[in-house]
Amino acid sequence: MRLSMRGSRAVFALRLLLRRFVRRGHLGVIDHTGRRHNFGIAGTRPSATVRLHDPTLYRRLTVHPTLHVGRAYVDGTLSIEEGQLSDFLDLLLLNEHLGARGRTGDMKRRLDQAARLTAVVNLPGRSRRNVHHHYDHPADFYRCFLDDDMQYSCAYFAAEGVSLEEAQEAKKRHIAAKLDIRPGQRVLDIGCGFGGMALFLARNYGVHVTGITLSTEQHKIARERAAKLGLTRLADFRLEDYRRTRGVFDRIVSVGMFEHVGRPHYRQFFSRINALLADDGVALIHSIGRYQSPSPINAWIRQNIFPGAYLPSLSQLTPLLEKEDLWLSDFENLRLHYAATLNEWGRRFQANRERVRALNTDFYDERFFRMWEFYLQSCESGFRYSGLTVFQLQLVKRIDALPITRDYMLAEERRLMSDDAAGGTRAAGE
Repeated sequence: MRLSMRGSRAVFALRLLLRRFVRRGHLGVIDHTGRRHNFGIAGTRPSATVRLHDPTLYRRLTVHPTLHVGRAYVDGTLSIEEGQLSDFLDLLLLNEHLGARGRTGDMKRRLDQAARLTAVVNLPGRSRRNVHHHYDHPADFYRCFLDDDMQYSCAYFAAEGVSLEEAQEAKKRHIAAKLDIRPGQRVLDIGCGFGGMALFLARNYGVHVTGITLSTEQHKIARERAAKLGLTRLADFRLEDYRRTRGVFDRIVSVGMFEHVGRPHYRQFFSRINALLADDGVALIHSIGRYQSPSPINAWIRQNIFPGAYLPSLSQLTPLLEKEDLWLSDFENLRLHYAATLNEWGRRFQANRERVRALNTDFYDERFFRMWEFYLQSCESGFRYSGLTVFQLQLVKRIDALPITRDYMLAEERRLMSDDAAGGTRAAGE
């Protein structure tokens, strides 16, 4: 079947786009007629070949590739012919990263920022809907790929060859050490997930932890876990928006929640941190971020996986800390730790396909699997090749709130590791 004149122009435009786009590696494209097109340098990596089954794809991929590549893969109109999905995504994100440099890339980012601003205006009602979209799957769904503690955030791989469970425990120790907690203190966990971090702090330090979340499923599971562990006196979980939390807390921790705040609300978030934190308190914010200039998240991810999400660049955060009179007392860039975490999540998700399907055969169908496969693997590629990272920001209100060297962090991590090895827990300072 011959293409129309309009269709021929769309094919030509896509070929022209790909010739300019593929600067490193090799991409093969087999069109709907079976003809093969090659871009980049054969024999170099990353390398993948895809097949386009639908002639209407050419125009959509040319006009808005970041949205329609994912859609086409999920719909089955784009399939992987040679290599793996991970090879294809590595190729795309590496070259997207290379193409984002220079004046043209800066201008495109600014235009995208302005065009998509309303998508990240997350007032309380929208925030709850956004959270429900992603986080209110049954807990048994997340158990199919998370660690035993159900940590749905970046792990900390302190050594080669450690398991996901070990890396998630190390993450909790790493964060707890930065909080410099004392027994009897009050702690706020903003975006507490399934309660693992809050329960870790309550169990190891004897502190009272208030965990807040907008996910009804996470809230239910966190409360059940606290009751099972006998920690309801120390761990209080609430279905609550951070903007409505009241009180004064000695320590504030937030792991993997800031990504959902939305750029227009950044000042409000740090203002709430300032208001909720005691004068001699410490806050630790753990968030995915970008090392490049500010830009919106991938359009397909925002539409299908994390509506309302926005990933900060450090240049957007430090001016707000200055305005709120908060000290950035310590900063760490975790870089490749999330790539390793996502790799393990992806492996477990694939291994447990039948277990997921058994939860709801109508909802968890093949299309759903392709969507989550694309999500997990594209995010892993993003952390390896496209400038994504994880920030840990330690914040204080008083210059003397913490020791003047970082030795206390390492000493506390070692203490917690020693307690784990001994099979017991004890409060810091005992």
